[in-house]
Amino acid sequence: MSGYPEVVGRIDHLEPVPRRIRATLGGQVVLDTLEAKYLWEFPPYPQYYVPLADVADGVLVDTGETEQHHRGKARVHTAGNGQARVYDDGVAAGLVRFDWDAMDSWFEEEEEVFVHPRDPYSRCDAIKSSRSVKVERDGLVLAESSSTVIVFETGLPPRYYFPRLAVNFEHLTPSETRTACPYKGRTTGYWSVGKHPDLAWCYDFPTAPLLPIAGLIAFFNERVDLTIDGAAVPRPRTAFSGGIPPSDG
Repeated sequence: MSGYPEVVGRIDHLEPVPRRIRATLGGQVVLDTLEAKYLWEFPPYPQYYVPLADVADGVLVDTGETEQHHRGKARVHTAGNGQARVYDDGVAAGLVRFDWDAMDSWFEEEEEVFVHPRDPYSRCDAIKSSRSVKVERDGLVLAESSSTVIVFETGLPPRYYFPRLAVNFEHLTPSETRTACPYKGRTTGYWSVGKHPDLAWCYDFPTAPLLPIAGLIAFFNERVDLTIDGAAVPRPRTAFSGGIPPSDG
């Protein structure tokens, strides 16, 4: 059972961001622009490139080093918690590209964005479903319900979010893992099953478009046995098959 089509991105494609972009550092807004650009450095995610004039004085400290990229020559700066690159020529001329973690937080309009910018060509929809869905691992039934919320996210298999009363928590052990997603927000819990770490997760306070999943529990299709309406679903192969990538959830 497939998810949305794969994300389509063209390397070095540049286009306007139609949203106000701000970033904070030390409790202060140090970047505020209506002229940000999306630039796809590599598929599938774009990065923000912002006009140098929209960065507060003192944030960028020139190291004197330069880098030659295929997209142009960049002057390397220290910035907040990391680095930034100011481009003097090429497709990104006059723009600054910050390490994401150089800033304490990023915002699109009034909503915080996590991990990386949201791809304007991607979708992440939460839809209620009456399909009968069962999750098992090593012969244990972990969850079973005919009232789930399915999250369809571009490039990923559907994720089935279960009501807590439909989850057999006696088989789940809480973990300390926490991750973030640019479309869903920050996770508030992960659970392991036996020797299998972090098979399930929850967003108690998801982003506004994903509110239907608040407090519900989902499992990695890649590492559990899924049955839908009585039919077994093969485990998909994705970046999550071997565990949780460090920059996403």
